[in-house]
Amino acid sequence: MKTELQKNIVETFKDLNAILSSFSDEELSTIPFKGSWTPGQVVQHIILGNSGYPELFAGKTQKTIRKYDEHVKELEAIFLNFKTKMDAPDFLQPEIKKYNKNQLTLSLLKIESDLLNASDNYDLTVTCLDFNVPGFENFTIYEWINFALVHSQRHTHQLNAIFKMLTKV
Repeated sequence: MKTELQKNIVETFKDLNAILSSFSDEELSTIPFKGSWTPGQVVQHIILGNSGYPELFAGKTQKTIRKYDEHVKELEAIFLNFKTKMDAPDFLQPEIKKYNKNQLTLSLLKIESDLLNASDNYDLTVTCLDFNVPGFENFTIYEWINFALVHSQRHTHQLNAIFKMLTKV
């Protein structure tokens, strides 16, 4: 379970960093179409959504009385359905500003490192009690890491689409 999860973390962030590095500084701050975030805002949203895991995992937990990965398939079905439009909650809305690619990259590297450390050093089967996603029961550490991954994969897909839109000749 651990090896597969770590492979998925590395792969997810490799893809995310690859598309982020493809954008020029100007493209990073360009709104691709009405009602869309800039690529910089999309990446900042990923950062906001994937921050705080070390604190969450070190917080209150309890032994899980269901399958530790029970919600993973459901999360994949929701987040990897690219036809569904979602609205981010207010606390995950990125600021409208010019983003620095280097800063974004460093933040993503820290998140990747946090997730890899957690996958190595925690019992992934315990349930975290300090926070939950509305509509779901509390997640296990394994499910939280998978949540971070499918959330990142969803927005990596979005960034690839934005990149195609901004660079079509």
